[in-house]
Amino acid sequence: MLSDRINSLPASATLAMAAKARELKTQGINIIGLSLGEPDFNTPEFIKEAAIQAVKDNYNSYSPVDGYADLKVAICEKFRRDNGLDYQPSQVVVSTGAKQSIANVCMVLLNPGDEVLLPAPYWVSYSAIATLAESKSTIIPSSIENDFKITPEQLEAAISPKTKLVMFNSPNNPSGTIYTEEEFRALGKVLKKYPEVYILSDEIYEHINYGTPHFSIASISDLYDRTITVNGVAKAFAMTGWRIGYIGAPEWIAKACNKMQGQITSGANCIAQRATIAAVSAPYSKIQYMVDEFNKRRDLILKLLSEIPGFKLNEPQGAFYVFPDVSSYFGKKIHGNNIENANDFALFLLERAHVATVTGEAFGNPKCIRISYAANEDDIKSAVKRIKKLLS
Repeated sequence: MLSDRINSLPASATLAMAAKARELKTQGINIIGLSLGEPDFNTPEFIKEAAIQAVKDNYNSYSPVDGYADLKVAICEKFRRDNGLDYQPSQVVVSTGAKQSIANVCMVLLNPGDEVLLPAPYWVSYSAIATLAESKSTIIPSSIENDFKITPEQLEAAISPKTKLVMFNSPNNPSGTIYTEEEFRALGKVLKKYPEVYILSDEIYEHINYGTPHFSIASISDLYDRTITVNGVAKAFAMTGWRIGYIGAPEWIAKACNKMQGQITSGANCIAQRATIAAVSAPYSKIQYMVDEFNKRRDLILKLLSEIPGFKLNEPQGAFYVFPDVSSYFGKKIHGNNIENANDFALFLLERAHVATVTGEAFGNPKCIRISYAANEDDIKSAVKRIKKLLS
């Protein structure tokens, strides 16, 4: 019999939809996949060259659990350069992807019965990881009308004596929303009143940004000592499969994450770590071409989706997703299919239009679906054309 732990854990909705799409592809069906948050670019050459050099230099032994010393120095310099954050190497832990970084933090901070606040929409794994840590997730809702942002009043109302952690993600997956410095400082004023509440700031999409300056909540001096900044190289550097994430955190939290990781995976891949030194040390201009392309695709997909009746849209300022409200279709019968919710709608698009998206229910917003535009323009055009035809 399986453990209660695994039985209580939902499957990842994004990975489940990708698996369903692959299954249909094996049946010879032409599926356009807009479900995964994976850049369709190749890893930049200068990063691949660093990895090749690492192989030649015989990096093949176990790496330190918390990462190579020179990589941690490079990450500290990145934090100073890009975020105005002063972390020392002893405050940095390198992990097998930002997902492991987040899991480490939850496992070392949360006790059974603790509450985790999740401003919605939130990345699907936040609530699942909180469940694994035997804590309770409290969702703070938002809507497309307020650009998927919560207010300081909502945050304060959600805090209870059991609240231990709040998770922010800006730029946001799935909505592309970015909290401005002013908005984060207003939320920070609330959090200053609750010194027992810790903050996890997931900044993995930091560089995929279309004009709103990125702001790290740890740069608010009163919050620095209880904020864990999470980042990685998967999204901005097209390194999803390299599996490198990292944290900057209070040293006692970093030490605990190191201890946890030492019993789960040990150190991250040695070659990927050497390549990551090149990535985090590079000027932002080296990846600007990818951001410019994502910006073009954002404008394209917004224009095309706006032509479909019933799709309510905001304009995402970062990441590579749109998160349309499709609730106008709920309660309707389309081509013999009953559409009661976002799950039904996403499955309908997959099975009838052969376009893979993800239900917004998995992200804490049951009115929406997530569509990734980390795909080429031809696929984006074809996918929206299929959706439009199906719904006409």
